[in-house]
Amino acid sequence: MARTPTRSNDWGFPRWRGYGAGREAANVRLCDRHGCEEPGDCPAPKSPNSPDRWYFCQAHAAEYNRGWNYFEGLSAEEAAAREADERRDAGGYQQSRHQAWAGPGDGTRSRDEMRALEVLELEVDSSFDDVRLAWRRLAKSNHPDVRPGDAEAAKRFQAIQAAYEVLRAAEDARTWKPRAEA
Repeated sequence: MARTPTRSNDWGFPRWRGYGAGREAANVRLCDRHGCEEPGDCPAPKSPNSPDRWYFCQAHAAEYNRGWNYFEGLSAEEAAAREADERRDAGGYQQSRHQAWAGPGDGTRSRDEMRALEVLELEVDSSFDDVRLAWRRLAKSNHPDVRPGDAEAAKRFQAIQAAYEVLRAAEDARTWKPRAEA
């Protein structure tokens, strides 16, 4: 007959234990989408004003929410006022920016990135190499040293620089990988 251990692996120092470090099996809820075997950790309402929830994986939660419009039924002025009011104190949502879903762009890019691509005269699906080439081409043609005294070119040069900084920061955030712990 097997004997169950009476002592934990931390030799009496509970702070050495991580969260969820127990030995018992953990219950994992699967995605409610038929045929999906991923963990369902994203709750979604079954109907408006109902406490019942579906639990989807991240991919199916994104599919479920794709057509949802937060500003539906509001006039343009009301929608702008509500957006400005919510942007005033959106500090708690800044952590989502590294996952590239902070804005309503095309699903892969934020609104600021979309505007930056327009400034650089690029398509939505342009790679970062295309961004770099367009930035260099436009910056060279609008640089104040090349066109001295042209205020419009100086303004375009500043817009091109700002657009490149936005896209470079987004690319750095997308490609950043944490170091592996030794």
